[in-house]
Amino acid sequence: MAIPAALAVGLLVLPLAGVLARTEWSELGTHLTSSGTTQALRLSVVVSFWALGLSLLLGVPLAWLLARVPFPGKAVVRSLVLLPMVLPPTVGGVALLLAFGRRGLLGPWLEDAFGLTLPFHTSGAVLAATFVAMPFLVISLEGALGGLRPRYEETAASLGASPLRVFLTVTLPMVAPGLLAGAALTWARALGEFGATITFAGNLPGTTQTLPLQVYLLLQEQPAAATSVSLLLLAVAMAVLVALRGRWTGTPAGDGDLRRIRAAEAGPGPGDGTAGGAASRGEQPGAGEREPGTEGKPKAQGEPATDDAQERWALHAEVTGFDELTLDAPPGTTIAVVGPNGAGKTTLLRALLGLTDRSSAVLVLGGSDVTARPPHRRGVSWVPQDGALFPHMTALANTAYGLRARGVGRAQARRSAQRWLDRLGVGDLAARRPGQLSGGQAGRVALARALAARPRLLLLDEPLAALDQTTRAQVRHTLRTHLAGYGGVCLIVTHDPVEAVSLADRVLVLDGGRALQDAPPEEVTRHPRSVWVARMLGRNAWSGTATDQGLSLPGGGVLIAADPPPTGAEALAVIPPEAVALHRERPGGSPRNVWPGVVREMTVSGSRLRVLVASPGVPDLVAEVTPQAAAELGLADGVEVWTSVKATEVTTVVR
Repeated sequence: MAIPAALAVGLLVLPLAGVLARTEWSELGTHLTSSGTTQALRLSVVVSFWALGLSLLLGVPLAWLLARVPFPGKAVVRSLVLLPMVLPPTVGGVALLLAFGRRGLLGPWLEDAFGLTLPFHTSGAVLAATFVAMPFLVISLEGALGGLRPRYEETAASLGASPLRVFLTVTLPMVAPGLLAGAALTWARALGEFGATITFAGNLPGTTQTLPLQVYLLLQEQPAAATSVSLLLLAVAMAVLVALRGRWTGTPAGDGDLRRIRAAEAGPGPGDGTAGGAASRGEQPGAGEREPGTEGKPKAQGEPATDDAQERWALHAEVTGFDELTLDAPPGTTIAVVGPNGAGKTTLLRALLGLTDRSSAVLVLGGSDVTARPPHRRGVSWVPQDGALFPHMTALANTAYGLRARGVGRAQARRSAQRWLDRLGVGDLAARRPGQLSGGQAGRVALARALAARPRLLLLDEPLAALDQTTRAQVRHTLRTHLAGYGGVCLIVTHDPVEAVSLADRVLVLDGGRALQDAPPEEVTRHPRSVWVARMLGRNAWSGTATDQGLSLPGGGVLIAADPPPTGAEALAVIPPEAVALHRERPGGSPRNVWPGVVREMTVSGSRLRVLVASPGVPDLVAEVTPQAAAELGLADGVEVWTSVKATEVTTVVR
């Protein structure tokens, strides 16, 4: 492989080496400063910059449509964009002549209506250069837009930014590498255009004779001068490529910052939520904190009043599409939304935000119906799982973004943003960008940004999932403290039972788009109606059909319960692991549920062991035992045991 690869490199290098070898270096200055060359250079610069301007004006919207908007014939349009890149330039010139020439399709109309004649005019050279160069901008920017994750723009919209503001302040800065790379390539390609220009615009000195055309003429009469001008064009092209450093596809900003954020989580920093960071800020878990409750919850001691302390917003939502769901909550309520993957949790949040076509929501906040409003006018703020901090802004600018989008002055917005950062314990990081923050720090900044926007409804999508245990506990404490004084309703999507129990006033259990349960945490903990929730809480959960004695299981077994549900009902039986007894011999005495089985897995859970036992006729059963009991029983994978459960330890719930 090395031999043909070396030949390929030689094929590329030798022509360039030929230019360098044949250049008359002593005459280089004379050749490049001759009147004809300077005139052609001046015209080339004018034409290339005009072509770049037209490409930006027309190509940016085209790249946006190709990257973001589905429409019929999209593949055909993309092929048309690529066509000038593979079309012979002279063929492109002929095509332009037949379209815009005096006898072309539009040429006569342009001349009659506007007195505009493109062929043999500088404007014709601009059009020819734009035709062959604009695809570089479109393809580069389309790739950058396609690689930009929508969550940044959706988060900006949820903070109150209009679509135009989102495009100018979030989208364009984040795809700037792709835009700049495409613009540089477009300019360089327009500067070196030859075939389409000479065919369509001619070769008129001072009018259409650009630098490549000057090289063509010099080659016939002054080869040495042609080599010198060729060297100039070669140097310009190489300078553009070196400046781009291979980034012509234009990777959007953000992903590299995200990797740095994740990497930084391994090392604690100021305010990232570690125990040391908490101590340095004087934050002690439990100091003055109260569990979230009903309207009018007191704040933690010493906590300053929030900007929206006097405003209260109740929630009424009727969500349809994946299934019907009605939510009503008074101001100050926190609802944990739980359920397995695909249950509809994210769809629910996006419906409330107005960001999905899969479902819709009739949404009333504080008595105002905001259903017909676009996302940026709903007063609903969203914190996605990774925070979606804008990587090109500092922590302070991120936090002030929602206020600025709502028309608050720069100075006032920055003061308010700084207060929120201080409250969340990351005020000393205001000047840092997301790539310089750890995961805990970024999570706090994202939360500060959402709260600073003064939303009527706050949506948190697993805001603590990416944090380590120490950081998660500290951020959870901070979040609970600030939700205690929040005047709206907060929905938190979580898979963590600790978060659901400690942060929420209610737990909404979803499965397949249906609301299986909407109750206080203690009720859901005692009587879960979902197999997934019961297992999330660490309990055994078996589904079956109620009989007069207990539950008939799908595998043919029977579970006897002391208080069975009505006969024939579909029910869920919940068995705490600590209520499951293990024996090496069949037990006698009071247990009414006894099964033989085999140990399949043993895992550590705190100071106890969780033992998974597989039995015929009944689902797998998890028992919790002490390490001493496991040693006495000789438990190990593959060991045969007996399991027993008292009927009084079985809780049944009608599904």
